[in-house]
Amino acid sequence: MLEEAELCFPEFLNSSCKRLTIPHFEVVLMYIVLSSISVLTAFLNLLLIVSISHFRQLHTFTNVLLLSLAFSDFIMGFLLFFQIYLNDCWYLGNIMCALITVLGFTVASTSVQTMVLISIDRYIAICDPLHYPTKVTLKRTQVSVSVSWTCSLVYSTVILKENLEQPGRFNSCVGECTFEIGLTGFIVDLLLVFLLPITIIIILYVTVFVVAVSQIRAMRSHVAAVTHQRSGKGKPKKSEIKAARTLGVVIIVFLLCLCPYFCVSVLSPESIFSSLSGAYLLILYYVNSCLNPLIYALFYPWFRKSIKIIVTLKILKSGSSDANLL
Repeated sequence: MLEEAELCFPEFLNSSCKRLTIPHFEVVLMYIVLSSISVLTAFLNLLLIVSISHFRQLHTFTNVLLLSLAFSDFIMGFLLFFQIYLNDCWYLGNIMCALITVLGFTVASTSVQTMVLISIDRYIAICDPLHYPTKVTLKRTQVSVSVSWTCSLVYSTVILKENLEQPGRFNSCVGECTFEIGLTGFIVDLLLVFLLPITIIIILYVTVFVVAVSQIRAMRSHVAAVTHQRSGKGKPKKSEIKAARTLGVVIIVFLLCLCPYFCVSVLSPESIFSSLSGAYLLILYYVNSCLNPLIYALFYPWFRKSIKIIVTLKILKSGSSDANLL
């Protein structure tokens, strides 16, 4: 139980929110765990950002998408920090509250869109490998990522228009940071940020999985080996199938973390922010950003090698960007 509470802003006796002063041991423990997750999320994704940006061997089409995802996950780590320490009382003002809210919507939307782009990239690489080099280019990938971030920012600005026009208009007391998008906004957000992209991701990756399994079986047979020699250019590379498998794990983990949050948001929206179980679902949503680089470290040797170079400060040496990681 909580022993006592005090006002966020004592000077506003009749309108100030109350904050928790002596939290229960479990709450303190949760704050410590979440703080660790927040720091770990920011640190691991920063390592991934530096790795892909610095080492030239990693400047591939797929890694540009991973870079975008890592950047959004990096921001998620900081948003989790705000969620932890400014949950009881908001001291940064209404304008900052509105901006942080827009940033959260933008990053969440971008993460989902990036997952869709990754699914499209793997779909083309596995299902149409002959045309992959012409369909997927560095410029097109960079443009796709830029469009994704821009559309997410515009979308977040539009759906949170009222919050930006009058920051703090939905706050019930001084020291609160809340937002409201209305029923229409909720339905639009549910369709555009969850149902539509998730449907696309599932359809594309089911297709990728079916094709990849058939290709693996073909590669193991003697007849397919002879055929491969004659028309090898039309077959996906073994490395592409491995990348599809790794990114498939990323997408599955993403869906496992995202789906419970959105499902509860649909069935019982108020419980997300008012109950302990809702808080756990929100935490699960944020934890996904920490899991992605851990998956890369588990499946990608180049990420482990780049981490070793970075933490040992060998990255500061001349010519380190040309290091052999693959």
